[in-house]
Amino acid sequence: MRKLLDGLYNSAAALAALFMVGLLIMVLLSIVSRQLHFHVPGTDAYAGYLMAASGFLALAHTLKRGEHIRVTLLINVLKGPAKKAMEIWSLAVATLLALLFAVYSCKLAWQSRAFNDISTGSDATPLWIPQIAMALGAIILVIAFIDELVLEIQGRRITAVSGEALRNE
Repeated sequence: MRKLLDGLYNSAAALAALFMVGLLIMVLLSIVSRQLHFHVPGTDAYAGYLMAASGFLALAHTLKRGEHIRVTLLINVLKGPAKKAMEIWSLAVATLLALLFAVYSCKLAWQSRAFNDISTGSDATPLWIPQIAMALGAIILVIAFIDELVLEIQGRRITAVSGEALRNE
């Protein structure tokens, strides 16, 4: 199961990286087209879609690597059972919030498809297509939070610490 979950998080991160490369291509295409005096319709919209997709698909991988922003002021003061209880409570609340976010992201994509909602730009993209990446990223984030919660309850959670916080300028 661990291999499957890690594979899911890594696959989502790889897909996010692919979308990030697509974003770079869209931005470069927009710059080059302006310099050479031709217009490629929809580059701004597609750059936005690709940016959103890369951000949402990277959420779970970022969580599992300990790179999400956490306010640890209270947790760092607590010790023993109180610290574990606070971690479980925090992860449970985060799981619930991520679940609500995933449900409403899926609902948004579903409604966009049902109502044939399209973008208002010149590209006229059906909005459910870019919204799928948001919904998928949110679902994978819920899975990652449930994973973290279960590991914490079992006492097997390894809290990854970002190296960024350790750097002092």
